[in-house]
Amino acid sequence: MTQILSIQGLTKTFGSKTVVDDVSFDVGKGEVLGFLGPNGAGKSTTMKMIVGFLTPTSGTAIVCGHDVSHEPLAVKAAVGYLPEGAPAYPDMTPLAFLGFIAGVRGFDGAERRSRIDRVVEMTRIQDVARQPIETLSKGFKRRVGLAQSLLHDPEVLILDEPTDGLDPNQKQVVRDLIRDMGQEKCIVISTHILEEVDAVCSRAMIIASGKVMADASPAELKAQSGSGDLDEVFRKVTANA
Repeated sequence: MTQILSIQGLTKTFGSKTVVDDVSFDVGKGEVLGFLGPNGAGKSTTMKMIVGFLTPTSGTAIVCGHDVSHEPLAVKAAVGYLPEGAPAYPDMTPLAFLGFIAGVRGFDGAERRSRIDRVVEMTRIQDVARQPIETLSKGFKRRVGLAQSLLHDPEVLILDEPTDGLDPNQKQVVRDLIRDMGQEKCIVISTHILEEVDAVCSRAMIIASGKVMADASPAELKAQSGSGDLDEVFRKVTANA
């Protein structure tokens, strides 16, 4: 497995509070890592440091050979990022928003149109593509956010709660998409939905109080419980944080 993402001693403090505490792990091509943890565990903060939205207090992330501390623009070019809440311009339509993002990414003309058409189809937002984003349901807004993260066909995807707000059918669409892309890309998804780990992840990491508490395949984690119950493993591991 080709290593694409290397997290090295990432730490983030805000004043006297340590939110992420010396986190290290590697993720390879063809791997979907589920980043699990209770609210406030440090998942989103870790993701923001990986993609260069937050500066680490110490440590770094190496993405496709680029150090986020020294080459943040190269890292942003290599990564597709779906942040928590998927912010977008509310008065734009999805097509206009994706056109704007495509321009930021350096695409124009026929290539811009081709890339937009591709991600609209992948995320199945054709029916709402010409409505103002502010009129869309939370689920469709989330899928617009996912579409923008895929425009440049990145080698690395960092997805923060990608199925948040989606109905069961929409969740299945997004999970199928992540599973398919996971064969060729390096993907990290944060989630608090344990069934999602079983559905799409080849590996699961549990973080609590800013520290990595467990890192194994979903099957291996479930075997640790003796009952095959991932919820039980999650409760035990996070209770010790």
